[in-house]
Amino acid sequence: MTANQRTGKRKKRYQKLGSLQYRQNYYLIVTDTEKTEKNYIEGLKSSLPLEVRDKIVVRYVNEKTNNMVDKCLEVQRMDAQYRDAWIIFDKDEVDNFDQIITSAERKGISVAWSNPCIEIWFLAYFGRMPITTGSVQCCNKLEDLYMKKTGRAYNKSDPNIYHMLNQYGDETKAIQIAESKYKEFVKEFGSIPSRMNPSSTLFILVRELKKK
Repeated sequence: MTANQRTGKRKKRYQKLGSLQYRQNYYLIVTDTEKTEKNYIEGLKSSLPLEVRDKIVVRYVNEKTNNMVDKCLEVQRMDAQYRDAWIIFDKDEVDNFDQIITSAERKGISVAWSNPCIEIWFLAYFGRMPITTGSVQCCNKLEDLYMKKTGRAYNKSDPNIYHMLNQYGDETKAIQIAESKYKEFVKEFGSIPSRMNPSSTLFILVRELKKK
């Protein structure tokens, strides 16, 4: 495959992710993390108008990350109104990270992934997405910055995490930072999420829901 061909595919992939249009469909958002991701999305949901909140269902599934796609499809089949299905998960120690994302997209499921972990997206609220060696270092960086910005210790189980990030951070800037970082990686590596560290596509889901 030539460089031009790869570039063309990268552009197409980014346009697919970045050009989501306003829709009235119901959203099914599935995560395999009972606290951090779920609390963040529930907080995002609560910040939206009632008529939008009523169209969003957030589900925690006690499944291995490998099984999230099938579980999401199973829940989606139970109610046809869930036309927009998303799964949220981190790279962390997931070996087949890229394969899960590809499988989900082929089956019509959007993916809000973070590499190495969702904390890299939280850091964007405070104006940066630093290079980290993994989830532990990423969390440590957030803990330090979170304390400086909020005067409180970061708690992965905090049910108010979304509101705290918005109170002391800047969501609009976070989206801009994450999108810019994502585009840089796509240009350099193509669509290989496991090589895109630090990066997160949560900005796409957040931006789409906030537009409503």
